[in-house]
Amino acid sequence: MMKPIHILNGPNLNLLGLRQPEIYGHETLADVAARCAALASELGVSVAFKQSNHEGEIVEMIHLARLEAAAIVINPAAYTHTSVAILDALNTFEGPVFEVHISNVHKREGFRHHSYVSLRADGVIAGCGTEGYLLALRRAVSVLRG
Repeated sequence: MMKPIHILNGPNLNLLGLRQPEIYGHETLADVAARCAALASELGVSVAFKQSNHEGEIVEMIHLARLEAAAIVINPAAYTHTSVAILDALNTFEGPVFEVHISNVHKREGFRHHSYVSLRADGVIAGCGTEGYLLALRRAVSVLRG
């Protein structure tokens, strides 16, 4: 059995379903985690679903993924646009990386159009709502299985 796929979430995603539902929807992060776990089970893989509001903790999650994960699915949230540290950590990870954004960041404020994470990502999914996590998970499994 392959190593788990780590699904990492950045700041304010713990408020998913409560914060700006007109942009991010009404589904909570726990709902997303449950949907990812159900799909992982269908696909015959496992996932580790994590969230932090702190940049350094996300870097540590990526460092741990180097040892434990087959792939990373990451929604770095606001750190997408600011964190060279997260990019540097992702560059140490040897497996595939998929970047997810619930909203279409390209239809939003100009500062959201740049992503440091995209410089490392093997794929980017934006604007598909929380279904983007499932799309990224499916793609990660497809890439890992060749």
